[in-house]
Amino acid sequence: MGGQVQKNILITGGAGFIGSHVVRRFVTKYRAYRIYNLDALTYAGNLENLKDVENQPNYSFIKGDITDVDMINALFDRHKFDGVIHLAAESHVDRSITDPLSFVKTNVLGTVNLLNASLEIAKNNQQFKYYHISTDEVYGTLGNTGLFSENSPYNPNSPYSASKASSDHFVRAYGETYGLPYVISNCSNNYGPNQFPEKLIPLFINNIIHNKPLPVYGDGNYTRDWLYVKDHAEAIDLVFHSGKLGETFNIGGGNEWKNIDLAKMLCRIMDVKLGRQEGQSEQLITFVKDRPGHDLRYAIDASKIENELGWRPSVTFQEGLDRTIDWYFENREWLEHVTSGDYKDYYKTQYQE
Repeated sequence: MGGQVQKNILITGGAGFIGSHVVRRFVTKYRAYRIYNLDALTYAGNLENLKDVENQPNYSFIKGDITDVDMINALFDRHKFDGVIHLAAESHVDRSITDPLSFVKTNVLGTVNLLNASLEIAKNNQQFKYYHISTDEVYGTLGNTGLFSENSPYNPNSPYSASKASSDHFVRAYGETYGLPYVISNCSNNYGPNQFPEKLIPLFINNIIHNKPLPVYGDGNYTRDWLYVKDHAEAIDLVFHSGKLGETFNIGGGNEWKNIDLAKMLCRIMDVKLGRQEGQSEQLITFVKDRPGHDLRYAIDASKIENELGWRPSVTFQEGLDRTIDWYFENREWLEHVTSGDYKDYYKTQYQE
């Protein structure tokens, strides 16, 4: 076990996109840790994301919803967690516009349930740490210049970002009021293997494969900073183990791309990989009506985590995108499963603690 300290770690939302990469990293890297993956297995949670580690002796999956306060309290009482890495969240902006209440329930009330349970544990465990993972969308929108820093004021513009901003505030309030030991990180847009194809990059990859339209909001000039998910998982590892308590760390990829330019680059790469005529896939780009409250630009200043913890992205955007496209090509069965939804029936009885 390499001298590792034994710990019980709860990772919420571990069957989701980012969560599955964090679970895999912790299960394989920290053999002395017992990793408990708590996930409600909503549409974006998929146990197929973790088939390669599901039989590891230091891994347990628990199907449960963080809004279920009795289940959360019983879980904490039973396992006496030494740390919580909280990723479980409703995360799709468009869904938050049509159903804001579900975002409040999961992202705000669910977080407070975890905070209350964590407080009880922290009273008797000096090593306990609560790690809250959030988004750069809490800061609102940027103009053509500037970057979000850890000191940027909160100015959320969608029900999703408002719910995440609220949960961030609750974490800090529990730190100030009750002395809960916590760290927070706010990340930019993630991309990479296993991402549910409602998000831009996997949606476009899937649509290009099937010759379906590529919907681009407005004029396509919305700008995002892209972070490769495996780089994010490494950053989460560093913040959890080495981040100073009570601090916030912004995690960004340093890859700003306008949506229209990203779509065109994806089309060019896909044309080559699919053996199509150059420019063929670009004809699928379709401009659609803009969504309400659409933030123009996000970009993160990640100098704090680089200076304090030595983290920086390991791949360029082009390298990460190439790896991501290859993964979706090699895992078309996974893609068919998650787009059809039939995998849920298969996994209904496949979970166990």
